[in-house]
Amino acid sequence: MLRAIDRERYRVIPVGVTRTGAFVLEDDDPDKFALDPEHLPEVADNGTRIVWPDSTLTRELKVTDAAGTRSLGDVDVVLPILHGRFGEDGTIQGHLELLGIPYAGGGVLMSALGMNKHVAKRVLKAAGVPVVPWVAVRRADLARQRDLWERRIRSLGLPVFVKPNQAGSSVGVSKVSAWDELDSALDVAFAEDSTVLVEQAIVGREVECGVLQGRDGAPPRVSVAGEIVVSGREFYDFEAKYLDAPGVDLVCPAVLHEGELAEMQRIAAQAFEAIGGEGLARVDFFFTGTEFYVNEVNTMPGFTPISMFPKCWIASGMTYPELISELIDTALARG
Repeated sequence: MLRAIDRERYRVIPVGVTRTGAFVLEDDDPDKFALDPEHLPEVADNGTRIVWPDSTLTRELKVTDAAGTRSLGDVDVVLPILHGRFGEDGTIQGHLELLGIPYAGGGVLMSALGMNKHVAKRVLKAAGVPVVPWVAVRRADLARQRDLWERRIRSLGLPVFVKPNQAGSSVGVSKVSAWDELDSALDVAFAEDSTVLVEQAIVGREVECGVLQGRDGAPPRVSVAGEIVVSGREFYDFEAKYLDAPGVDLVCPAVLHEGELAEMQRIAAQAFEAIGGEGLARVDFFFTGTEFYVNEVNTMPGFTPISMFPKCWIASGMTYPELISELIDTALARG
């Protein structure tokens, strides 16, 4: 995004978050954050500290470093391009709400819903959106009533996917093809979250589309579909998503009949609005050939050059810089 954003329209202030939660002023250097399988980019503590506005009366951003404190100017809008907890779960969105600074993407509630897979599924199901059957379980549940929960889980049939309730980028996800693999898969998922989802594996195609909030009260806009074709891996995991690992092809546009695409886009818009309908989302589906099942609604999808969200919108006629400008313009219009 640093490389693609329209520099004639925008002045960028890159802010990074370290592992310990410090906000630091980063270099405006796209190459520094390029995805490299040998060395994933990391925000190091460079000694600077971002000083956020002290009230809603100002949007002035400052930075403190060895030379003292200086102004970075007023902030018009924030692009919270963050994954996982504290980034897309409503936490940073709440911080920006308190400061009165416009930001791209879903609001506090939509972000929190999108991050909590169990609650999101319940909301989607209540709205009439078809979702993949699942069981949500806590470690304490298993310790107290192991037989009951194991019967519920086994009722899903094999194979199943085991994943943390609140995590992203396929971190902590395992595919279980035999029940003797369940315990180790649960341990991997529980290492990331106190609640774990066990989901039925749907036999079908993995297809996705991007959704953008409509302008001036208009309905959401939905991109063409993309398809994840897994040929040499168990599933679309972290390495395939971010490191372009072999065994996965992203096909966009996906080959669908006109009626199939229209139905997928209709359900995607329905799911988007069910959880809040703000900013953007990538809606992930399993398609059996006759039915579409929503697997997940991602409220801050990947924006790398190999990510499906920008690929789908580019295939729909929008350039990468135009897509970024669309997010910014929508955020500014919202407030």
